[in-house]
Amino acid sequence: MADDERDGVALSSLDAPLGDGLGVTKGDLVDYVDAFADRLLPQLAGRPLSVKRVRPGQEPFMQRNVSKGAPDWVRTVAVWSFGAHREVHQVLCDDRRTLLWLANQRAVEFHVPFFRAGHETEPTGLVIDLDPPEDADFSVVVQAAGLVRQALEDSGLAGAVKTSGSKGVHIVVPVRGSGPEDVAAATRGLAARAAALDPDLATTAYIKEDRHGRVFLDSTRSGSSTIVSAYSPRLRPGLPVSTPVAWDALADVRPGEVTVTTAAERIGDADPWTAALPDPQDLPADLVTEGHTIPVARVAAMHEGKRRKRAAQEG
Repeated sequence: MADDERDGVALSSLDAPLGDGLGVTKGDLVDYVDAFADRLLPQLAGRPLSVKRVRPGQEPFMQRNVSKGAPDWVRTVAVWSFGAHREVHQVLCDDRRTLLWLANQRAVEFHVPFFRAGHETEPTGLVIDLDPPEDADFSVVVQAAGLVRQALEDSGLAGAVKTSGSKGVHIVVPVRGSGPEDVAAATRGLAARAAALDPDLATTAYIKEDRHGRVFLDSTRSGSSTIVSAYSPRLRPGLPVSTPVAWDALADVRPGEVTVTTAAERIGDADPWTAALPDPQDLPADLVTEGHTIPVARVAAMHEGKRRKRAAQEG
């Protein structure tokens, strides 16, 4: 299976290693995205796509701008890149052949924002990303997820949970009727409410040295940032998949056990992510107001870092 053609897309080097130390072939990736196209595409369609690609002998890299020489049927949208200080053209992955073309380019991770192209001021959701401390058992993530679930319930909201494909989980809350700043504020408010339920277990501290072995409830992925989509592979050995999990089954999860080569057996033909996601919800006014009193984590961390550096120099 060195070469193949599917949906008009010429596929090459399918028997070759996908990348260094990953333990899978390029064909394993192509077969996976093909088998899960019906579930991946609804997560990607209409949203400016960022991908993480890999090549043997090279470090993985994130790519937003469409590759040179892309087929003319690959749809793109022009997006201003504040980091690059220029306009980039991001892929809109709306169909199977675009997904196959991306996999043939060794695009492994699929990252999307919480808005659709042309509707940047209309967020469709928010996420709290749970990041455990180094070498921590997954059980602490499960406990911290319970705090977030409780904070959501106390706020009159509901969310769905999936593994990140790494060592943490993402808790996603579909929303409607709020602008980006209010959604970002609500995310900060939810993280703060969850951490307050058990300050010894969870924290919103952005600076790692301030976390002191606690699970980090990251509220910074909402707004203009991206999230790895449900069912996206991750660039780790075996290519684990960001997998939907039922709340009552979270304690039984073993991070990394669902991979591109085991997902078909573990998930079957079902679409548990679509089934788990609640309908879009209006954000409570008190949660948004509370969130606006909480500094943006990255900005606060930057100022605190500068303050500590000055204090060390003066000391």
